Amino acid sequence: MRIDPASHMQPAGTVLPPNDTCELLARRLRTDTQGEVLFDDGSRGRYATDASIYQITPVGAFVPTNERDIATAIDIARDLKVPVLARGGGTSQCGQTTGAALVIDNSKHFRKVLEVNVEEGTATVEPGLVLDHLNAQLKPHGLWYPVDVSTSAQATLGGMAGNNSCGSRSIAYGNMVHNVLGASAWLSSGELVEFGPLGQLGARAAGIAQFVHGLAQEHREAMAQHWPKVMRRVAGYNLDIFDNQSEKPYTADGSVNLAHLLIGAEGTLAYTRSLKLKLAPLPRAKVLGIVNFPTFHGAMDAAQHIVKLGPTAVELVDRTMIELSLANPAFKPTVETALIGKPAAILLVEFSGADKAALLPQLKRLVELMGDLGLPGSVVEMPDDGRQKNLWEVRKAGLNIMMSLKGDGKPVSFIEDCAVPLVHLAEYTDALTEVFAKYGSRGTWYAHASVGTLHVRPILDMRADGAAKMRAIAEEASALVRKYKGAFSGEHGDGLCRGEWIEWQFGPAINEAFRAIKQQLDPIGLFNPGKIIDPPRMDDGALFRFAPPTAPRPYRRIELKPVLDWSGWNVNADPVTEVTTAPGTGGDSTGGLAKAVEMCNNNGHCRKFDAGTMCPSYRVTRDEQHLTRGRANTLRLALSGQLGADAFTSEAMHETMDLCVGCKGCKRDCPTGVDMAKMKVEFLDHYKKRHGHTLKDKLVAYMPDYAHRASRMPWLLNLRNRVPGAAWLGEKMLGFSAKRSLPEWRTDTFWRAKDAVAAGLFSDRASVLAAAARGEKVAVLFVDTFNGTFESENVFAAARVLHAAGYALHTVEKGGGHHCCGRTFLASGMVDEAKVRAGALIDALLPLAQAGVPIVGLEPSCLLTLRDETLVMGFGDKAQAVAKQALLFEEFIARERKAGRFELALRPATAPILLHGHCHQKAFGAVSPIMEVLKLIPGAEPELIESSCCGMAGSFGYEASHFEVSMQMAEASLLPAIRARPDAIVVADGTSCRHQIGDGAQREAVHVAVLLARHMML
Repeated sequence: MRIDPASHMQPAGTVLPPNDTCELLARRLRTDTQGEVLFDDGSRGRYATDASIYQITPVGAFVPTNERDIATAIDIARDLKVPVLARGGGTSQCGQTTGAALVIDNSKHFRKVLEVNVEEGTATVEPGLVLDHLNAQLKPHGLWYPVDVSTSAQATLGGMAGNNSCGSRSIAYGNMVHNVLGASAWLSSGELVEFGPLGQLGARAAGIAQFVHGLAQEHREAMAQHWPKVMRRVAGYNLDIFDNQSEKPYTADGSVNLAHLLIGAEGTLAYTRSLKLKLAPLPRAKVLGIVNFPTFHGAMDAAQHIVKLGPTAVELVDRTMIELSLANPAFKPTVETALIGKPAAILLVEFSGADKAALLPQLKRLVELMGDLGLPGSVVEMPDDGRQKNLWEVRKAGLNIMMSLKGDGKPVSFIEDCAVPLVHLAEYTDALTEVFAKYGSRGTWYAHASVGTLHVRPILDMRADGAAKMRAIAEEASALVRKYKGAFSGEHGDGLCRGEWIEWQFGPAINEAFRAIKQQLDPIGLFNPGKIIDPPRMDDGALFRFAPPTAPRPYRRIELKPVLDWSGWNVNADPVTEVTTAPGTGGDSTGGLAKAVEMCNNNGHCRKFDAGTMCPSYRVTRDEQHLTRGRANTLRLALSGQLGADAFTSEAMHETMDLCVGCKGCKRDCPTGVDMAKMKVEFLDHYKKRHGHTLKDKLVAYMPDYAHRASRMPWLLNLRNRVPGAAWLGEKMLGFSAKRSLPEWRTDTFWRAKDAVAAGLFSDRASVLAAAARGEKVAVLFVDTFNGTFESENVFAAARVLHAAGYALHTVEKGGGHHCCGRTFLASGMVDEAKVRAGALIDALLPLAQAGVPIVGLEPSCLLTLRDETLVMGFGDKAQAVAKQALLFEEFIARERKAGRFELALRPATAPILLHGHCHQKAFGAVSPIMEVLKLIPGAEPELIESSCCGMAGSFGYEASHFEVSMQMAEASLLPAIRARPDAIVVADGTSCRHQIGDGAQREAVHVAVLLARHMML
């Protein structure tokens, strides 16, 4: 298919209105509404992209606070002839939520469940409500909304309706359109119309229904000839509500519901006010069978046979995704439980029902079927609920895992939703694989084998020749789809990348019928222009996020010398083998920083609120700016010069980075590996070099240097916490919040009290090295500034525990003070100073590390600096050697116990134990070890508090400008959980975490070493 480029020079929805119109729009919104009006360059840039390859700068963004705000905004936009684009999570993969329009963000305030009718099994919701949040409220009623998309933790119901989303279990429950009973929506005229069953429609809605019915009758023959007959067809408008063409009718009784016209319309017909949803009973039991296949073709061919067993889901994971999952520390343990050898692909086959015992025979039938198909012993049977949940989480992250490939070439979404009948699935995938090879690429496959929709993204470099290859592959793929009588758009919608294929799919007559529907509901073209009707070319380079050299404004990176080593990202990758070139060879003028930032594909995983850390500032603000994705977008725009000169070190960028608490949650939770904490360190160094450091910055940064001297006069420094007015004065002069106590200085620091209190616990370096050479149990106890200065009892407790278990211990010190990891300097934007301190520490530890002596630390942020930031400071192999030996206290004990080397007699637990994991512990997978160590206490049943960041994050929570946000983070889950268990012992390994718990809940929190020491048999 070819489209005349001349007819699409300036497609609708891609050209901004005049500047004076945009300024007037902003003024009127500020005057006439209570919402947030975001028209600055940074905000517009953050709303210019979704999870697609496209970028279109909007007029501005508007965050309404009430329904009147929305109605008023629509009225003002209509008056000024400015398009309107409704947005939820902004996770669309085809560009549906990008456009030169006023973007209205529903996700912050329009997220309520308006009504749940348990007897009827219905719920009425606002469009900004996230699917997982709805299901959490439905669970106590034994109900759920079964359109379980993989982005359920961040996808809003309004966005799902706009896309006609489907999900893993659509074979059992259908698509979004099958599960919507009604909708209330504004038309572009400002009318609020109720869409629902034909017999219940008002005059305006009835007129729309009559018009659409007439179109359906007029095009009956064309629909029979051209309309895809598969369930997974989401292209165009649902004209067939009056003449069903799907293998699964929209309603069980064949009746017509006008609300279904809006589903899949991508916000082009009306602006949704609320949705009435059909709920389903929550399955009481599930079992999972994972079928391992030696060939990809075998998996595809088997799907048609497996669905006859009546599963609720049959999901594919191919070899590439298996390998990528195994490379991700968050996913590896889970994936390994599903594998038999090294399969080329696996199928996740789920059966659900009321009773688990009744489901087990279905697993056996699956095993028998695979034996009949020549694959005996290929099924991993997984009846355990916890293991199933973990595996589904990995599968749900699949799309984003695919995007974790380094280099400019990335898997690109444009044909991934083609749906074909199951009998043709193996032939289709084989043929498409040949197409990829023809154009020097290959695809990574996953998704819904049960319904013939396989997400596949060929690896293309959109900065270079990607657009031409994308066009060629799409044309050949379309021929295959037509050959096998499938649908070109089967799940993720049309948007910018598939809109131009609507006419190809349905023919010109039906396409004109779609245009007539748009004209009937939105005659002025107000809502989301350029989608479905008059879309642009899919390969219009001017619309790409990474515009090619031939585009009017090609994507370029600024010149920048980073202070950290980002060369690991500065690579290129072979699109077929995925083998990357050597670090530093990728041609990035920022040394790899920009490429690291560009790993963010806007998937929105950082918007989730489930277990995990990411992203604490977003969880309390719900602002796009204070989100990992928002920060990455702003950094990308600055590093590519799109925000103007010096944008990277601007005040606007500082405001965007300010609430990043450096939790490293994104390092672990982000499927594409965006490490915003490290990026903030890089940014802050450049920013501070331009703008200078404050006295507060210097007090925090240099604390390890002056701590030894300051501890000689604690009475003076502690006056701030005791003298009335001193805290207020400190806030005015230094910026530390008067509402927050500061750590208490003391004279008996570890280094002063060591000889008197810890006699016999520590040995000199030569003795420890000699003991290590003899194969004896040894360790270096790395004493950090915080525990050594303010809580030396933690160090002594750890020393007593390890000594009692038979370990010879050593500490590294230097004259007149102690060694520092550089953490406080990194947090204050002083990377050069951090390198000096960290380098000295590494040099002191190196001989011990080279001798195989474990380096054991107590403070997660300090010890883990040795496994993270020091590796990108230019220290080379010696940093790697130290990092390999660096372990947190609990990691060390868990490892030694597993090896049979750690034994300790402990008294039984006398109280429940609550554990709060430090963010860096979570990021490095060190929470499980601390749970294992706590269970060494007889009778202990520790409970992990499911919390994000405590809100302190080093000095962050002490600062007056951050105090309120800090407390909001703590109150989100941590402090309420502690208050609810007044009888429990609270364990927290982080110094700042313990301080937050003490300030916020007036409860003592102890380091795990202290708890173990208290339970030691004397």
